[in-house]
Amino acid sequence: MNHTDVRVLTLRQPWASCIAYGTKRIDNRTQQTDYRGVVLVHAGPNTDHTAWNLPLTRPFLRRPLPSTAILAVALLEDCHPDDGYCTLWSAHERWHWRLTTVIPLVRPVPCPGGTDRLWTPSAPLLTHPRICEALEAARA
Repeated sequence: MNHTDVRVLTLRQPWASCIAYGTKRIDNRTQQTDYRGVVLVHAGPNTDHTAWNLPLTRPFLRRPLPSTAILAVALLEDCHPDDGYCTLWSAHERWHWRLTTVIPLVRPVPCPGGTDRLWTPSAPLLTHPRICEALEAARA
């Protein structure tokens, strides 16, 4: 597999877990992206403590929140500006990065990665067996 056709989307917790293990399919960003395709959902080293007060995140706060690890594979299918209220997870006046076909990994794969951005993974990361399995499932 060519690593240029996959990106890593780094998110703060609990947002990464809400996408990987829950129903969150919109990532709210301050800017748009032209990239469409496969992304590895990466929990970065930072936590968004403002999420502790939001009802939708409460179920995830009682579970382990892995950091610096790949949690899932997904398809980044669309990116659009705030259009009113597209989902319960959508933030006002943000770009909505719409994710589909989210495949959680059986166990997180450690990965130091970046912070809160979209980046290209290394070739060794893409050869990890759990990631290969999820990539095949996402592309099926």
